[in-house]
Amino acid sequence: MTLRIERVQSRIRLIGQFRTEHLDHVNGEIEWCGSPVVLDLEEFDLVDVEGIRFLNACEARGILVLHCSRYIREWVSRERSSEARAQRKKERPPLEGEENEA
Repeated sequence: MTLRIERVQSRIRLIGQFRTEHLDHVNGEIEWCGSPVVLDLEEFDLVDVEGIRFLNACEARGILVLHCSRYIREWVSRERSSEARAQRKKERPPLEGEENEA
């Protein structure tokens, strides 16, 4: 199964599998709806890491994500924590003995 998108006013329902190749299409639907947008993931069953990052970015933009399964919600949370750690590491000066990656 691929991804099916149903849009009713500002609610976008994603059904099926969400993969990297769907990002532009879903983003286009979000842009078309304007604001506020709600993503409904009730029948959303499979996602890749880029899809998880996309969901994080949506939430950061104020887009409400509803009916998210537990495993996807946990993955979103872990990815958000991982990105925050990487950002903090980039921002802090290197500790003694660490090489500067810049």
